[in-house]
Formats: sequence, C-alpha cells, structure tokens
Amino acid sequence: MADVPTLDLNPRRDWKGAFHAIRALIAEPNDTAQVFLIMRALNGSVTARNYNRLLQTAEGGRIAYERVELVDKFMDPDFLRGFAPGTVGAAYRAFLEKTGFSAAGLKEVGEQVHGAAFVAHPYAWFGRRERDIHDIWHVLTGYQADDPLGELCLVAFSYAQTKGLGWGFIAAMGVLDNLREPQGRLVARAVWEGYTHGRDAAWLHGEDIEKLFAEPLDAARARLKIAEPVEYQRLKAMETAPSALAATASAS
Repeated sequence: MADVPTLDLNPRRDWKGAFHAIRALIAEPNDTAQVFLIMRALNGSVTARNYNRLLQTAEGGRIAYERVELVDKFMDPDFLRGFAPGTVGAAYRAFLEKTGFSAAGLKEVGEQVHGAAFVAHPYAWFGRRERDIHDIWHVLTGYQADDPLGELCLVAFSYAQTKGLGWGFIAAMGVLDNLREPQGRLVARAVWEGYTHGRDAAWLHGEDIEKLFAEPLDAARARLKIAEPVEYQRLKAMETAPSALAATASAS
C-alpha cells in the first residue's frame, strides 16, 4: 500500500534556506519557485492560524466545508467566460489574457517545490487556496504582475493580510536591494503603501470567490476598502520619464 502524503503541522523556520532563496529571487525575479521555497522556510504555522480565522468569518465555515479547489475552476474556460464585463471575474479573465499567466502555472511551480502528491488536509487545502487567489489580489489591488515593483508591492500587501513571515521577508529584502538604486526611496514608499493598504483592507481570505467574481470591480474594491495605489502608480508613470524620476528621487 502506498504511503499517504502527510502535512508537517509544526514546521520549523529555515533561515538559511530563506536567505539562499532570496538571493536567487533577487537575481531572477521571475523565478517563482523561490517564492514558494521562502514561504515554506518562514511561514511556520501561519496557514493553520489563517484557516482557523476563516472558520470565524460569516461564510468561512461553509467555504471550508465545501473545500473547493479553485485551480480547477480557474482552468475552466466556461467558468471564466460566465462573468459580465466590468466584474471582478471579467477583470481576472482579462488579466490572464494579458499576462499569459494561469492558475495551472502556479500549481505546477508549487508542486515542483512541495511535491505533486495531493495532501488531503484542511490546512493543505487552505494553502492551495492562498496560492490560487494570488493573481486575484493583483486584480483587486491594481499592482501589476508583470513587473517586479508590482509583485513587491503585492508581497507587502500579502504580508499585512496573512501575517506570513515569508511575505514580509521578501518585501523587506526587496526594499533593501532597491535602496542602492536612484529610485530606492520611491520604491520603499510604494512598498510601504502596499503594506498599509493590506492592513486597512478587509480580510480577503474570507471572501467567497464565486460571489466576488460576479461583483463589479469598482464596487468590490470599495466594499473591501482597497485603496488606489497612488505611490505605485506615481513611480510607474515616472518610468517613461527618467529625468523626472532622477530629480524626484534626489529630492526625496
């Protein structure tokens, strides 16, 4: 009889592994596997805590009981086509078309790190759910997924939302690495803004994703108290005006 895959319920933090992975991630920001390695090294029992927090929300008990595997829905073209223009679901659909990303791609990278064997445990399910909603948070926050700054800002937002030390570690190290550059202070402002927006927003893990997808995007952002990323947009706009960026950075 084959061994049933199990979950480590008391994972120890691996700082050596985290620093090794962050060096690789800074060298190649598109190496998503390093993000998963950092999460595994530093997040400890945060998944368990957030799962238990989910159970305390209005619809969390039902969501946890149904235990939908979101990746299966997000890989279904008929499901994605079912959302009207202007909705969160339509914005997510457009996001996938624009970036070429997919929930299947994140799943594949995650399985490279954690193994492909399906772990039948509530905490493991919650971890897969967090993996699958990452790109939805890009859509809701306005932080682009196809540039390093957008990812760094969403990482800070995710740290505020989840309290996962891995997210905080990536955000801090990313800011420190950028401080050596002319725009370093502006990057720090944008990342800090991402953290404060995550702190002040509603707890997104408690959202029923199908209901959220059917909601108008602007209405969802207002209801969830997700503010406009002003510092991020400011810095992105300056990318097309290097002289203005240099002047602003030197005056900061």
